Amino acid sequence: MVFTMKRNKMIETLDQDKLIEHKQRIAYHEAGHAAGIHLNNKARQLPPVFFKIIFKEMSSVAAAEIMAYQTTHDDCIAQVEGGRLIELLPSSIEDLADELTEHNDTTMQLVKDYMLAFEADIINLLIGPLAEAKHVADADDELFNHRLVNLKALKNYGGSSDLALTNEYLHSFSADKQQKDKKLDELFTVAFDFVNDDTNWAAITHLARYIFDSSKNIIGCDEVVSMLDQSVEHFQNRRIRARQHHYG
Repeated sequence: MVFTMKRNKMIETLDQDKLIEHKQRIAYHEAGHAAGIHLNNKARQLPPVFFKIIFKEMSSVAAAEIMAYQTTHDDCIAQVEGGRLIELLPSSIEDLADELTEHNDTTMQLVKDYMLAFEADIINLLIGPLAEAKHVADADDELFNHRLVNLKALKNYGGSSDLALTNEYLHSFSADKQQKDKKLDELFTVAFDFVNDDTNWAAITHLARYIFDSSKNIIGCDEVVSMLDQSVEHFQNRRIRARQHHYG
C-alpha cells in the first residue's frame, strides 16, 4: 500500500514535470510565431496584421493531447489565430503574375509586394518550431545550428502543421520541385537567422515567459505587439549601455 502510494506520487510528479516542460515548449513556439508576425513583418516594411494567441487551460489538457502536440502540433493546446498576410492562395503565382502584367506593366510592383508577403508568411510559420527547437537546445545546453536543426527536424518541435501549410504556399509558388526546394531552403535560413538573432531571441523569450506564467486563455494583438516592442527597445538599450561601459 505504501509502495503503491509512493509510486502513484512519483508518476504524478513526472506527469506534472512533463506538463510544465510541454507548456514551456508551446509557449516558445507560439511566441516565435507572434514575434515573426510582428517583428519580421515590421523589418520588411510590410503592413501590420491582426492576430491573437489562444492558449488552452492546461489543467484540462489530457496526456494524450500533449503527446499529440509533440508529434503533430494539431492546435489542441495553443495557436496563433490570424497573422497571415495572404489568406487565400492563388492556384499559381506565375499565372497571377502573367494575368496582372498583361493588363499593365506597372502592376509588376503588385507582384513584387505579393511575393514579399508570401515569403514573410512562410518565414513566420517556420519561426514557431525553430523557436521551440532553440528553447529545447538551450535548456539541454546543446548547440543550435543548421546541421542539428534542419527542416526535417522541425516535426520534432511541433512543426508538422506549420510545414503542411508551408507546402500549401509552395504548391502555388511553382510546380517544379527543385524550385520549391530551393525557395524553402532559402526561407528556412532566413527564419533560422531571425530566431538566432540576439535581439529577436530576447523578445521571443520575454513573450514566452509571459505566456507560460499567464492565466489568460487569449492574449490580444495589441498586448503582444507592445510587449515585443518594449523587449526589443530594452535589449537594444542594454547593448548600448554595455558598449559605452566597455569603451568608456
